[in-house]
Amino acid sequence: MSTLMVLVIVIAIGAAGYFIGRQRAAAKAGGNIKPHSLPHYHGWWVFLAATLPAVLFIAIWTAGTGIYLERSAIAELPTRTADTVIASQSLELGMVSGIARGLDKLSDAERASLPQTFAELRPLLASKGVALATEGQDYMIPIAVEWNRNTSRASNIGGFVAIALALAGAIFGLSGVHVRARARNNVERVILGALIAASGIAILTTIGIILSMLFQTITFFQSVSPSTFFFGTVWDPRFAAAGSGGSQGQFGLIPLLAGTLYIALVAMLFAVPVGLFAAIYMAEYASRSVRSVVKPMLEVLAGIPTIVYGFFALVTVGPFLRDLSAALSGGYAFIQAQSVLTAGIVMGVMLIPFVSSLSDDIITAVPGSLRDGSLGLGSTKSETIRRVVLPAALPGIVGALLLTASRAIGETMIVVLAAGVAANLNINPFEAMTTITVKIVNQLTGDLEFNSPQTLVAFALGLTLFFITLAMNIFALYIVRKYREQYE
Repeated sequence: MSTLMVLVIVIAIGAAGYFIGRQRAAAKAGGNIKPHSLPHYHGWWVFLAATLPAVLFIAIWTAGTGIYLERSAIAELPTRTADTVIASQSLELGMVSGIARGLDKLSDAERASLPQTFAELRPLLASKGVALATEGQDYMIPIAVEWNRNTSRASNIGGFVAIALALAGAIFGLSGVHVRARARNNVERVILGALIAASGIAILTTIGIILSMLFQTITFFQSVSPSTFFFGTVWDPRFAAAGSGGSQGQFGLIPLLAGTLYIALVAMLFAVPVGLFAAIYMAEYASRSVRSVVKPMLEVLAGIPTIVYGFFALVTVGPFLRDLSAALSGGYAFIQAQSVLTAGIVMGVMLIPFVSSLSDDIITAVPGSLRDGSLGLGSTKSETIRRVVLPAALPGIVGALLLTASRAIGETMIVVLAAGVAANLNINPFEAMTTITVKIVNQLTGDLEFNSPQTLVAFALGLTLFFITLAMNIFALYIVRKYREQYE
């Protein structure tokens, strides 16, 4: 019995309980006693009583079953020796799991005549669309068969228990249907618990992200001095400085931080005027027919993958700027194809829909009475926008711009293709620089040991970027509250 089938049965039981509970509550609501809750609240309470315990049990049972299967498979694995082909236990478990998935696709006749060697089984599973590595061993086949047997047994037991819980919950919910039953309070209490759980998941996820980077960052700072990292001006993790006697490299953050902020600044200088003016036009000047065409076309830019913007920068914008500079200077191209300017312009194009869409919604939300009052006092359309509408919308616009800047700081693919990966420290926007996110990718995609400083530095960079964006978001909230209080 598959998990999907069990979920369908549980939901069907809950749906049946909803209709029965609602009808029963409606039938009992015709007396002289005023019912506490409407009939549909009773139906929803029966639905929740039937489905919620069963779904929670399925989730817990599935997680526990996975742990049990892995431990059972580990217990069956032979003791690894120096001659073992697969040295990692995780690789062995992955291979056993792959074989088990492939055995599920075999017919009963094929299972009856199952090959006993991996060399014979591998082409059979390949014909079913299951590709396995060549390092598999014969002893994995019976372990995989036992894996499937235990999985089937656990699925059946869990499915029957979940269905029984759903039926018991439906009976419990139906037994409580009467005129003065507080079904509405029960349903709202469950909804409140779900909202609290959703908020808790978001908070725990954030804490998990911080801790996952923090511990590795602490390990990195045990090998590299924090002052060297935060105030160093040279990024070359492969080699140490001459005469230092070390071999772990130079991990200066300043070139990466400067490149990140520089490229984000150029992008904002391009995106903010265009996006803000577009938002003002759509909110204040454009007719409904024009707005219905222009706004979706602008928002199409937000749906384009960033790698496509990177190709656009690499093939079109970069060569155009290089050739244009060569034509203006008489043959010398003072703008490189990969430069801060190229990345900033293309990233600015990507950010235009974020600025325009957010600003448009904020400007549109300004009460129309303010516009009418300004126009009634003799102000022109442009004066009304400049002196009334924009000051009223300023807190939201500032917050939108800072959130857009956070989006620019975290961009990777455009920078890789448009600005390169060279960690230079300069103020010339016509030369190449790189960002923190690019170096995070570079340090985690090499073939170095995970515990080496060259790899652990990626976590220090990630934690630094996290706190930069966090500070910008906090500053955005401060600006929004400050200007809102002044306006109110």
